[in-house]
Amino acid sequence: MDLGPHATFIIASYAIFTLVLASLTAWLMYDGARQKRLLEGLQAKGARRRPRSGETESTQ
Repeated sequence: MDLGPHATFIIASYAIFTLVLASLTAWLMYDGARQKRLLEGLQAKGARRRPRSGETESTQ
């Protein structure tokens, strides 16, 4: 595969893209787990979710 005179730029671009994509994926997984732990902590303390607009407490 001949990428021509811009091979270094092309390979570096793909490498940076892969690094950014992997970083974002890892951050989303970490943050999702953190949010889940925070929500479980709130629920353990007895916090309840507010009803959406138009809903009553009994329809949840």
